[in-house]
Amino acid sequence: MQQKIAASPQLSLHSEAAPPRSGGEQDDGGPAEPYITFQVLGPLEVWVGPRRVEIGGPRQRIVLAMLLLAPDRVVSIDQLVEAVWNGRPPATCRTQIAICVASLRKAFHAAGHTGEVIVTAAPGYLLRSYGHQIDSVEFAAGVETAQTLAQRGDTGASADLLGQALGLWRGPVLTDMSSPVIETEAELLEHRRLTAYEQYATLQLQLGRHREIISELTALVYDQPLWEQARAALMLAHYRSGRRSEALALFRQAQLVFREELGLEPGRVLQDLHTAILQETSGLLPATEAAGPLSVGTALPELPPGAAVFIGRDRDLHALDALLRRARGGASAVGLIVGRPGVGKTALVLHWALRAAHAFPDGQIYVDLERAGTADAPAVLLRSLGMPDAQIPRDYQDRLREFHRRVEERRVLVILDGVPDDVAAYELVPKAGKCCVLLTSRRVLSTAAQVRLNLSELAPADSVTLLGSLVGDGRVEEDGTAAHRLASLCDHLPLALSAAAARLVAKPHWQVSHLLTRLVDPRHRLEELCTGAPMLRRVLDSVYRTLSPAAAALYIRLGLINGDRIAVWAAQALVETDPMDAQGLLEELVDATLIEATDTGSDGWFRYRLPGLLALHAEETAQLEMTAAARTAAYERVLVASAVHASDSPAIPGLRRVS
Repeated sequence: MQQKIAASPQLSLHSEAAPPRSGGEQDDGGPAEPYITFQVLGPLEVWVGPRRVEIGGPRQRIVLAMLLLAPDRVVSIDQLVEAVWNGRPPATCRTQIAICVASLRKAFHAAGHTGEVIVTAAPGYLLRSYGHQIDSVEFAAGVETAQTLAQRGDTGASADLLGQALGLWRGPVLTDMSSPVIETEAELLEHRRLTAYEQYATLQLQLGRHREIISELTALVYDQPLWEQARAALMLAHYRSGRRSEALALFRQAQLVFREELGLEPGRVLQDLHTAILQETSGLLPATEAAGPLSVGTALPELPPGAAVFIGRDRDLHALDALLRRARGGASAVGLIVGRPGVGKTALVLHWALRAAHAFPDGQIYVDLERAGTADAPAVLLRSLGMPDAQIPRDYQDRLREFHRRVEERRVLVILDGVPDDVAAYELVPKAGKCCVLLTSRRVLSTAAQVRLNLSELAPADSVTLLGSLVGDGRVEEDGTAAHRLASLCDHLPLALSAAAARLVAKPHWQVSHLLTRLVDPRHRLEELCTGAPMLRRVLDSVYRTLSPAAAALYIRLGLINGDRIAVWAAQALVETDPMDAQGLLEELVDATLIEATDTGSDGWFRYRLPGLLALHAEETAQLEMTAAARTAAYERVLVASAVHASDSPAIPGLRRVS
C-alpha cells in the first residue's frame, strides 16, 4: 500500500534566529526593512521583496556571485580580481572592483533595501546573510536536516525535506556568467545536488513511492546519462511500477551510451540490477509493497514524455520558475502559455514540469483537453488522483467540486493542455490551495495567472540547432546557409521543423539543399512538410474549425492576398462588411493566434500579419471550400479598395491562386 506522505519541516535559513522581516513593524516600532532573496541555484537573480533587482553588467554579477558563494566570509579583492579577469587584470582592477561593489550597493538601495548588505572587511568584502535568503544556503541546511531525520528513522520527513531542498534548483548554477573560478564552484554545488538527489531517490524507493519519482528521474537521466545510480533508481522505479520492458530498455540504452562515450560496458550496479530484473528476483520489490490498488487520493505522476530534443526557451523557462517561488510559499500558482499552432507550448510546459518535479511531492497530473474534452476533464482529473470510477460523481459540477476539494491541500502540479476557452479555465483551475496549474491554449485567455507567456517562434540559431539535433547525422551542420533558409521557410516553428527533419531522416540520400528546393515553391511547401508527418496540417485544421463562421471566412480569404501587412480595409473588402466588423473579425483571429497585430497605419487602424505557413494553409483551405469565381470576386474587391487606399496597396501585390 502506498504510504502517506508525512508533513515535513519548512526550509529556513533562520531556524535558530529571528525570521527575516518583509514588512510590518520593527522592534522599535519603525517600518521593517525588506529582506533580500538571492538565487544562485540557476541564473543569478536578486529580489527585494517582490521587486527584482537589476544587478548590472558581467563584472558586478561575478563579484556578487563570489560573495554569495561565501556568505558571511571575507572574500579578498585578489580573489575577486581573479574571478573577473582570469589572470589578466588591468592596472585599474582594484578600483574597478570597488566600483562594482558600489554599484551593487546602489542597486539594492534603489530596489528598496537601505541596509548594509555588502561590507568592507580587510582584505576585501563580506556579504551579510542575516535577515536575507540565499537559496544555496537553504539547500545546504535542508540537506543537513534531512540527513539528521533519516538517521532518526523518519524516512518520510527526510525524503520530503530533500525534495523541497532540491526544488530550490532552477537549472545549472550561474551559467549566465563566464568565469573559471565561478565554474569550479558551480561544479562543487552540482556534485552536492547529485549526491542529495541520490539520497532522495533511495528514500523515495524505500517508501514505495516509485511511481512518483519516474518523471523527475527520467529528466535527470536525460541530463546525466552516465550517472549509474540515477539510471539504476529509474530502472527499479519502472520495474516496481509494472514496467519491466521500460526498465530493460534503460539498460540497453546505457550500453549504447557507455560504449559510445567511454568505450566501456555499464558498471556492476547496472549489470546486477539488469540480471535481477530479467530473473524477476523477489528482492526487487519493496518491503512495504502489498497487493491491491493504490490508496484513494494518491496523486500519480502522469506526465507524458517530453520532446525528444528541447532547444532554447531559456527566458520562458526562467519566467515559469516564478511559479516555484509561490509554490514554496504555500500559495497556489497559475501559469498560462498561449501561442500559435506548432510553436511548442506543450513541449515547453512538459520540459519545465520535469525540471520542477521536486517542488511537487504529491505528484504531477497531465490532461490533454483536446482529446479528453472539457466535459470529461473532471473525471479524468479525479482518476489521476486515484479515485476509482465507481466513486466518481455522475454530475459534472459534483465532479468539479470533488476535484477542487482533493487538490486543496496537496502540492500537485496540474497541466491542462489545450484549454479551449475562459469558461473551461475558470472551472478547472483551483481557486485556492497549494497546487500549481499550467494552462496551454491556442487562444488568448483572460483567466487570472501569475505568469503569462505569449510564446513566439524559436530564434533562427535555435531553429537550426533543433533541426540538426533531430536529423542527427551532420547534414544540417554541413550546409548552414541552406539550413537557415529551411528554418525560415518553416517559420521557425518546432512542429514544422520536426516535420522537415522527419523528411530528411526518411530520405538519408537528400541534402538539406534538396529539401530546400522543394520547400521554396509555396505551392508545394505545406504538402512537403505534411508528407509522412500529417500532424502539422491536422493541428492547423483543428484551429480553423474552432473559428466562428465569419472569422473562418475571413481567414481563408486572407490566404488570397499578401499577409505581411493586412489592413482593415482589405479585410473589409474580402468579406464585404463595414470597418468595425472587419476589425472585430481580425481581432478574433488574433485571439485564435492565427494572425498577429503589427503596427498602426496612417489611418489610425491596426495592421496585421498572417505568418507564412498559416497563409499557405488559409490559401489551401480556400481552394477546397470556395469556388474559383468566389475567390476571384473577393480579390477583385480588394483591388478596387486598393485604388482608394493607394498608400497601402503594396500590401496587395498579387493573387496567390484563383484557378
